[in-house]
Amino acid sequence: MKVDVLLGLQWGDEGKGKVVDVLTPKYDVITRFQGGPNAGHTLEFNNIKHVLHNIPSGIFHTDKMNIIGNGVVLDPISFKQEVDELEAKGMDLTKNLCISKKAHLILPTHRILDAASEASKGKTKIGSTLKGIGPTYMDKTGRNGLRVGDILDNFEQKYNELKKKHQQLLSMYNFAYNIDEFEAGLKEGIECLKKFTIIDSEHSINNYIKENKSVLAEGAQGTLLDIDFGSYPFVTSSNTICAGACTGMGVAPNKIGEVYGIFKAYCTRVGSGPFPTELEDETGEALRKAGHEFGATTGRPRRCGWLDLVALKYSVMINGVTQLIMTKGDVLSAFETIKVATAYKIKGVETVEFPFELPEDMEVVYTELPGWKEDLTGMKTENEFPKELNNYISYLEKELEVPIKIISVGPDRDQTIIRHQG
Repeated sequence: MKVDVLLGLQWGDEGKGKVVDVLTPKYDVITRFQGGPNAGHTLEFNNIKHVLHNIPSGIFHTDKMNIIGNGVVLDPISFKQEVDELEAKGMDLTKNLCISKKAHLILPTHRILDAASEASKGKTKIGSTLKGIGPTYMDKTGRNGLRVGDILDNFEQKYNELKKKHQQLLSMYNFAYNIDEFEAGLKEGIECLKKFTIIDSEHSINNYIKENKSVLAEGAQGTLLDIDFGSYPFVTSSNTICAGACTGMGVAPNKIGEVYGIFKAYCTRVGSGPFPTELEDETGEALRKAGHEFGATTGRPRRCGWLDLVALKYSVMINGVTQLIMTKGDVLSAFETIKVATAYKIKGVETVEFPFELPEDMEVVYTELPGWKEDLTGMKTENEFPKELNNYISYLEKELEVPIKIISVGPDRDQTIIRHQG
């Protein structure tokens, strides 16, 4: 049995949480392999919206095992808040959620360092969510970090030693903070973590594979935020691509099966950084309103623009995508004409390859396609799709050379149409 991987192909917010929830019945195990509470995976069913930050999106299927993998960074404080919210809805997460001993802990001083670093950058800030993600991954690669397994033995001493190092670093910034405010809830968060089964996840996941259990790996953020292949330096601090699933779970490359790539029918981005197809006009505002484009984690309004095929082809290539999933096609129902970016023109030279840098003065070459002035949200099968939508899908499949297997036509899990069945 292979591990299937599901990940975003743009700058995040593609709808991964909803699709994981829809696909979970096919799998025995769902595991997160990177990122942390900077991710906000939104699921909606029975007219109730749920936003998950640390916990895999398969958690609402109580007969499925969920694992927080070693590549994740975990904040005990926000984790407890998330657990409390779900327990208030009658769920007992200790029955179907395990946590890797090797997952790194986000500590209060990581969040302070994040805020101090971002404040010091002024206009060059990267748009951090200020969740402490970057400093935690820096401690991981700098071999200073604390991991979930450390809470089981003499944690307080380990924490105080690392806290002193962080406070020395903070003394270099002109940044005022109250450590007590940031530490509020830490002890309770650590005790909450101890309620869960803490495992050597790499062994557990590989044993599931040997037992022919089906595993779905859930990515966070998106390919264009990858630390190596994204729009650096405006990226996250982990490998968001398919290769990150191997290191974030301890699974060999030859154990990867299907790679589901999710993309919106248009593009969005939160925070700073280049965005070639961004629409800073009435059309962009119309996209934002129609798509309710506000960050699930930060609440910040998302920047909106047309679909970027240059970037999307790049993401498909980097990840080895085998199946595509398009979300928010229903949002484009408001437009008579839809544009798709097919090339960049940089210093007068046209290219279809995603470049090392995305200069502000580059031009974008667009192809225009007719829109569909039809409400998709009540449709149940692809046979109901308007001709213009089918043409849009066919055009994208031809350009991307990968089949689009699933179309999302609304936020609810029931508003998901699986194509090409049989």
